[in-house]
Amino acid sequence: HYPLRRQRQMCIRDSSESGRVFEVTAKNGDFIANPALASRKDLRDAVTAARAAQSGWSKATAYNRGQILYRIAEMLEGRADQFESEIALTSQITSAKAKALVSEAIDRWVWYAGWSDKLQAVSGATNPVSGPFFNFSISEPQGVVAIASSDSFLEFIDAIAAAVVSGNTSVVLVPGSLAAVSYTHLTLPTKRIV
Repeated sequence: HYPLRRQRQMCIRDSSESGRVFEVTAKNGDFIANPALASRKDLRDAVTAARAAQSGWSKATAYNRGQILYRIAEMLEGRADQFESEIALTSQITSAKAKALVSEAIDRWVWYAGWSDKLQAVSGATNPVSGPFFNFSISEPQGVVAIASSDSFLEFIDAIAAAVVSGNTSVVLVPGSLAAVSYTHLTLPTKRIV
């Protein structure tokens, strides 16, 4: 395996406003990274940034959102070897299980990408009413969604993808066990795309 770069960045700026970090170690206790530890101001800034991005993201066509989610899957597939080694390094699983986990993660991004243009057809409806008029249910993005995920990597991806595929933006609280992997491989690629 290769040593990971030390990460002290946040998604909304280069570092935490407070400058605080915490240590992520490998399963054998070796140092891996120092992700930034967010302060209240960092959280407020994240919500402000998500609100600012909300109008553009929700106005994107479902097809466009699907393309972007699919591109995330392609980028993760292109860096699968790095992803697998970091997951195996930071968790209590073997390299073979890490490889299966990465494969499943890529499949999940593709699955959500495929749902982007189907959500409206599945969740919207024409409602029967008595009278000479029509009544329709149309799903709309809710806005900024706060996500506090569990330590499961696949649940982490499910939480994020489910929110953004429907046109929402999100502020994600990343569990410490996923901090090094999620920042390096999920946040940076999505910042470049979106």
